[in-house]
Amino acid sequence: MKEKTKMIAGEHYNPLDPQLIVLRDRASRICHRYNKKVFHEINLRNRLLRKLVNTTGNFWVKPPFYCDYGFNITLGSDVMLNYGCVLLDVCPITIGDKTLIGPQVQLVTACHALEPELREKNVEWGKPITIGRNVWIGAGAILCPGVTVGDNTVIGAGSVVTRSLPENVVAVGNPCRKMSLRSAIPAASSDSLGKHRI
Repeated sequence: MKEKTKMIAGEHYNPLDPQLIVLRDRASRICHRYNKKVFHEINLRNRLLRKLVNTTGNFWVKPPFYCDYGFNITLGSDVMLNYGCVLLDVCPITIGDKTLIGPQVQLVTACHALEPELREKNVEWGKPITIGRNVWIGAGAILCPGVTVGDNTVIGAGSVVTRSLPENVVAVGNPCRKMSLRSAIPAASSDSLGKHRI
């Protein structure tokens, strides 16, 4: 079985496989070109990103943007990634429609062995990350391998998400924990806008 196939399946693989090195180099070159384009070249930037990630809808990804491979990333429609996001996509990363991802957020699917003997042998594996629809992830949050985030959930800035979160919750902290049900937050009105900061 090819190392790429094992990697995507979440099995142990060797990241120094020649095919994987070529694929990472391709992603790095596209990200470099994407990050160098000026703001008004948004159409050119988006064409570059469409060569890298899977998407059929509109999206906004503010540079700089970094990923391992790109082909394991699927963006829903109207997704926004703010400045400096890092997506380590050795396994699939799926981001649902209308999701907002703050600056410096890291989505990390890659795992390394705790045993030094395995690390010395370059053994790695990954676990997929799935983010639902209409999720808001605050600045600097880190999502660890294997987590799923349900629809309409809010993750506070700086949170470290080590376990999956259900839909319609607000969650914060390190480790990230549910703070409240989304239904407990009052509906937005002109009086309440801006009062609820995460």
